[in-house]
Amino acid sequence: MKRIHLHVSVDNLDKSIGFYNTLFGATPSVIKTDYAKWMLDDPRVNFAISQRGSKAGLDHIGIQVESDAELLAIKTRLETAELNMLTEVGTTCCYAKSDKHWVQDPSGIAWETYHTLESAPTFNAIEPSNAIEPTNANKQSTPTAACCAPAVEKVQFISRK
Repeated sequence: MKRIHLHVSVDNLDKSIGFYNTLFGATPSVIKTDYAKWMLDDPRVNFAISQRGSKAGLDHIGIQVESDAELLAIKTRLETAELNMLTEVGTTCCYAKSDKHWVQDPSGIAWETYHTLESAPTFNAIEPSNAIEPTNANKQSTPTAACCAPAVEKVQFISRK
């Protein structure tokens, strides 16, 4: 089963945690000094907020899967559509180690598809060896270490139909 993932950058983490606790009627499953995450079943969503210096607002949208097979099925669809994709294997982001594929929609919104492998003690620890050459590109690309979503210039929406 898949779960929608939304990540929002916030100006004030404590006030935002209070607001979302009230909105969702639930407390976060993960709380760090700069991050909180709710794994909700109604609605089924992985909702995360962080205060890490980014502009407040939507950071990225994602689809969290429960298996390598589900992640491969999504990757295959994205490749068939000939979208420029950034793949990361065993990357650490948002206090979790995951395999993931990034694309952008026509408006430039970052979409992350990922399978979480295990929790991690740090927000991110991206090493250049974890980056794989982007699909449909001839040059090697390394993800940024700022937040989870790669920089706009790293993943550009390209339709080759």
